[in-house]
Amino acid sequence: MFALRPLTRYQLVTDLGIAVVFFLLSIAIELVASATPVDGVSAFFVALAFASAVGLRRLHPGLALWIAWAAALVQMGFGRQPSPSDLAIFAVLYTTAAYGTRRVFWFGFGSAIVGAALVPIYLVGRGLQAPPNGNDWFAVIALFLAAGFALLLAWVSGALVRTAMRASANSRAQRAAEAETIAEQERVRIARDMHDVVAHSLAVVIAQADGARYAAASDPRATSEALTTISSTARAALADVRLLLTQLRHSQAEGPQPTLADLEVLFQRMRAAGVDLEVAVDPLPPGEPPAVIQLAVYRIMQEALTNALRHGVDPRVRVHLAWWPDRVVVSVRNARATASVPALPSTAPGGHGLIGMRERAQLVGGHLTAGPEYGEFVVRATLPIGAPL
Repeated sequence: MFALRPLTRYQLVTDLGIAVVFFLLSIAIELVASATPVDGVSAFFVALAFASAVGLRRLHPGLALWIAWAAALVQMGFGRQPSPSDLAIFAVLYTTAAYGTRRVFWFGFGSAIVGAALVPIYLVGRGLQAPPNGNDWFAVIALFLAAGFALLLAWVSGALVRTAMRASANSRAQRAAEAETIAEQERVRIARDMHDVVAHSLAVVIAQADGARYAAASDPRATSEALTTISSTARAALADVRLLLTQLRHSQAEGPQPTLADLEVLFQRMRAAGVDLEVAVDPLPPGEPPAVIQLAVYRIMQEALTNALRHGVDPRVRVHLAWWPDRVVVSVRNARATASVPALPSTAPGGHGLIGMRERAQLVGGHLTAGPEYGEFVVRATLPIGAPL
């Protein structure tokens, strides 16, 4: 409840300055209205407590609410009249709803209700000299409605700001996920091109090398021609690979490739974007899987979760990773509209993300399937890992 919120230095200085000014104005008004030294002492502590709540309202919304309650109880304990210091309560209720944790959020709502009930009881009860009559009960009800409206208005204003900030954060996360998906699709295309270039070139080189070896003794000229072909093919392949690597460098930020340790960051980012993610890893990796397998698992998981975020009809997504001695099985399940995305035929006109995932699995010697299964859309990949390191 009392977790520190990250604030900029400007925000901290601003809140401290507001708290100091609020305290000086409050204590000046309180001391003018105090008739006895005891009233002056109580006024000082009440103003100091409310000013502290104002200063902490964004840094510690929960702690600020507790301090505000303590100040209100001290104020009522000394029998003091309402004063400008009480305005701090509205600021604190606003921040509990806007910035507090889920527990503080609802604790602020309950505080508004309880406070609305205490205000008329305290104010009317102080002036009662006889059993309450009809006018007294009318005053209690009127004060309860007025106090409840004012306190809940502050809390609801904070709740609306909280909703707007979450919607903005979800929108940013979704745009980032979509941009990353587009970049990943481009990298998959480049990887496919590189695979084709290298595979074709090596096939030519191997065939020419075998031919040259057999013809070396009987036809030196054929050997020379084969070596010339090998040289030109290798140079062309090298130029193509350099071009593709240049494209990769320009389309991907510098830095190490993702590993299994980065999966948790991916999961947190997807949860922040609104995905209700359930992750199970059973059995655990028997050792350190090869780096290429870790990268493939991360990219397949990234694409599958992004598709679930964009096309899923239910925010709940189940992820299962099973690390066996010779393979890893990745499974991502979520509810999906039946016609939103096709399965995974080789001639599918759409679904480039699914095609990219399949090719990512094939590049490491595995296979991937994606399609409806018992009312869910399931992406399942099996990747060979051999002997772990």
